[in-house]
This record gives sequence, structure tokens and C-alpha cells, in this order.
Amino acid sequence: MVKAVVLGAAGGIGQPLSLLLKACPLVDELSLYDVVNTPGVTADLSHISSIAKITGYLSPDDGLKKALTGANVVVIPAGIPRKPGMTRDDLFKINAGIVRDLVQGIAENCPKAFILVISNPVNSTVPIAAEVMKKAGKFDPKRLFGVTTLDVVRAETFVQDITGEKDPSKTVIPVIGGHSGETIVPLFSLAKPKVNIPADKLAPLIKRVQFGGDEVVEAKGGAGSATLSMAYAGFRFAEKIIKAMKGEKGIVEPTYVYLPGVNGGDVVAKENGVDYFSPSGAEKANNILSELDDNEKELLEVCVKGLKGNIEKGVDFVHNPPPK
Repeated sequence: MVKAVVLGAAGGIGQPLSLLLKACPLVDELSLYDVVNTPGVTADLSHISSIAKITGYLSPDDGLKKALTGANVVVIPAGIPRKPGMTRDDLFKINAGIVRDLVQGIAENCPKAFILVISNPVNSTVPIAAEVMKKAGKFDPKRLFGVTTLDVVRAETFVQDITGEKDPSKTVIPVIGGHSGETIVPLFSLAKPKVNIPADKLAPLIKRVQFGGDEVVEAKGGAGSATLSMAYAGFRFAEKIIKAMKGEKGIVEPTYVYLPGVNGGDVVAKENGVDYFSPSGAEKANNILSELDDNEKELLEVCVKGLKGNIEKGVDFVHNPPPK
């Protein structure tokens, strides 16, 4: 019995993500939660002829508790999207408090659920979630993930212009590090099957993967950010987690995790000097750092510098909350 929950279900990512989960035959029950508009989204999706039984809640009358009770998988796209000219720091001030309060609800109502954090900035919101769970004495590092799948999806898609591969998802490209700008490190040298990228095209390709979100924000003229592609990526990762829950083996997907709590993660943490990182694989952190080419090693150095500050910021937010 799989009960999935979407926290922030009425938003730009939440609605298409809820649609994909409702249509997924692996989901038996789907609960939607948001501070506005959940009844309408729930009513609309309830007309779809799929297996999942759907319920929706607002915050009054213990809505969060009702949504989370009995959950196996909780996906969190809640928060505000990035607007033009907005830094991830601006985002942080608002979304940090939202994630903290929702994860507190998870600690109280379904502490054994897999938690998938989409709310940006992921580099900081995942450490916030971890600290909240630690404070509650419920932290299991193998059940907390920052969803970085969109970076992988972008790498697969953008390299297609060079390879001409009909189905971009058939090219596996590890993307390590974090989930913003220069903390995103696509490893095209380790692509399977191997891809030959002309030297003059590599730097623009890496930059496009790192800053693909800006492309969408600009194209939408300030009316939104990458919501549909993020919903697809969030669903792709959630589906893999559900398959793993059901016993499927051999699933490898990069995701941003607390390294010391994951098999093999302590080695990656020691090499990088950061506790949170997206290695290749979540159940076991595959250490592929020795296989990086010289250019990727340089990218990794820049990534780690940025990550350290992002992580500290998230941890500090929980221990020294700003005055209300």
C-alpha cells in the first residue's frame, strides 16, 4: 500500500506533480495539502480514472496531520518560485520557514516516510529538514532526499542537440554536487553510452545545465519558473523511490543527501569536506570523484565552496531562527 503526499499541491509544481502521481499505477492513495486551493485541485484530479484514491486538505482542522498520517512518500514542492532578479538568498528567507514547519509535521505524523525536498534553495532546505528531524529524534539519512533530478534531465536533454540520440533519457549522465548554479556539476566525461562533445561546445553546455532555470524564468517573462519540467523530474525521482520501496534493485539516481548517513557517503564527505552532496546513487553513495577529468575537478572545487555556505545557512536557520 503506497500513500504519497504532496505538500504545496496547489502551486505551479504541485499541480502537475499531483497529476502525474494520480496517474501513476504504483500509487494507491494520494493526499494533497496546501494553504490555498487544495479542494479545487483535488476535485479536478478525482475525476481521473486511475487507481489512486485522492484526498485534499487545507491547514485548518489539522489538515497537515490528516494529509500526512500513514504516508510512505512525501514530496515537498511548497514555497514561492523564483522571480526575475531574485537570488536564491531572497528565496531562502521565505522558503526556509515553510520547509521547517512542514517537516516538523512529518516528524510528528509520519517520521518513517521518505521525504523528497523540491523547495528551493535545495542546497539549504535539505539541511533544514535534516536538523528538524534530528531535533525530533526521528532522523534517518536514508529517507531524506533533495531532488536534483531536473539537472540530470536537463543534461540528458541538452546533450541530445550534439549526439542526435532519438530518446535523450537513454543517455545516462551523472550530475553531482548541489542544485543551483555552479554547485551543479554535470559529468559528461562519464556519460553512458559515451558522448563526444566538441571542445568549443562543452563550456556552453555545462553552463546551460547549471543555469537552465534562468532560461525558463526569462522565457516566462517573470510569470513563473521551471514548474512543468520540475514536476516531471520530481515525479521521475518519486517513482524510482516507490519502485525501490517495492523491492526493485539496481536503481541509481543522483540525489542530494546527508553523506555521513549513507553507505559509502563518509568517503565522499571526507574527500569534499561537505556533509551534504549529490553523489551518484542514494542507497549507496558511489564515489566516482577519482574518475573526473581535469575540467570537472575544477568545477567540483567551485561547487564545494558554494555548497559549504549553503549548508551552514540551512543548519544555522534551525538552530538560530530569525526573529519573527
